[in-house]
This record gives sequence, C-alpha cells and structure tokens, in this order.
Amino acid sequence: MKIVYSKRCLEFKRRGHPESPERVGKAAEFLRERGYEFAEPEKCREEDLLEVHDKGLVEKIKEGGFHSMDCPDYEDIYGYARLSVGGAMKAAEINGFSLMRPPGHHATRDSIGGFCYFNNIAVAVEKLGKRTLIADIDRHHGNGTQDIFLGSDTVEYVSLHGTGYPGTGIKSKKNCHNHLFRRRVGEEEYMEILDELLSLGKEFELLAVSAGFDTYKEDPLGSKIHLSTESYRRLGQRLAELNLPTFCVLEGGYVPEKLGENIHSFVQGLES
Repeated sequence: MKIVYSKRCLEFKRRGHPESPERVGKAAEFLRERGYEFAEPEKCREEDLLEVHDKGLVEKIKEGGFHSMDCPDYEDIYGYARLSVGGAMKAAEINGFSLMRPPGHHATRDSIGGFCYFNNIAVAVEKLGKRTLIADIDRHHGNGTQDIFLGSDTVEYVSLHGTGYPGTGIKSKKNCHNHLFRRRVGEEEYMEILDELLSLGKEFELLAVSAGFDTYKEDPLGSKIHLSTESYRRLGQRLAELNLPTFCVLEGGYVPEKLGENIHSFVQGLES
C-alpha cells in the first residue's frame, strides 16, 4: 500500500497542540525506513469540496478571519486543507494510505470542528461514486461523516468510539451504524463489536477507512479503548477479510513516537 504524503502538511503548527506536524513527520520517516513507496498529492479543486460541503463553509475557510479554539485560522489553512483533501482523493485512486493533516471526519456539511476543516474521506468517497463502506476506527465519533452521508443509498458508515467529544454517535441511525463504548475495553471485546458492525450483509465496491490511532493505549486524547500496536494488525486483518478495494485516510493518533509503528502494523494486517 502506497503512502500519500507531502511535507507541505507539516508547515502549519500551534505550540503545544496535540495535532502536531511532528506526529505525521515522524510517521512518514518511520514508514520510509521500512521501504514504503510514497506518492505526492495535489490540492483538490473548490468544486470537489462543494460536492459535500455548503458553499458558506468553503468561503469561510477560504476568506479566513474565523475564530475557533480547536480549528485555528492558520495562514493559508484553506490551501493546507485542500491539500489534505487531495491526499484522500489520491489514496482513493491508488488504494493507498493518506498520511496528511489536517484530519477531516469531524467536519460536517456546514461546520468545522475537532481539528477538521473539510471532510477528507467524504470528498474522496463522493468523488468516486461507488457503493462504499466507511469504517471509522478513530476513538472519536466521526460526526461530520455521519452528517454528510446520513440517509445515503450508496454509503454505509460504521464507527466504534468512546464517550466524550463530540458527544454524538450514541445510537445508530439509518445507514450509520454506531457503537459507543461507555467503559474501558481491550482488544478482544473491540474485535467482537467490530465483527458485528461489519456483518451488514450488503454488497460494496469499496472500503474507505477513517484511520484514527487515538485508540492506542497510551494516547493522551484516548480513553475507553485500549489497543496495542499488535491490535492494529488484527484490525487490519479483519477489514481485509471483506475482500474489497481499500483506501485509508489518517484521522487521530497523538503519540508521535508510535504513530508510524501503529500504521505499519495496520497496513501489514490489511495486506496479509
């Protein structure tokens, strides 16, 4: 699986912020050392964004001057966010893994949040127009992805997440299948619930993974879900059993020294 990555995504940063360039930069270095092939993304077009986002949101990010605690108005954040969307689109084209920032699954049709400006995976899925299963393995519910695809005839969304931010995903709705862990769980229970949610009995043409690694047991933003590096290999193997073309888009994962190792373990599972 090729890694879609550009060093340009490391250029914006805020001191002390968990969504840091260091976590992605160190992951890229780790994966290069293990022989992964890399592909360079390009910025998506504004027209691509408008497939899933309201024009008002796109204009808000484009013009700047907005105020948000968790989504700061960095200089040229519109360009960086378009590049991250472009990374997801490139990964979808080549069945790769987009190792880009900012993440995306908290961005709804008309709002930013949770470090997310545009919904990277949603734009990529909408662009391909295939019958798609989105598996969101981030520790936080992808409220933005659910908002965009709720009621869709072609996209099914599955999410396993803990309590806390953003406070959504308490119940399943229509084509969005959610499981909220209210207490601490380890690998075995997590895998059992994953198997249940993946047994949708429908035919898909594509698997898209919102690949969050803040379920790692030492993650500072994680809670409830405590997975190990080896757990991600097993998780990848479970998803590989669906036997679908697959692409992945990075979401959370805030231990810079472990993110690359956890991604490597997950991809090995997908390719086993």
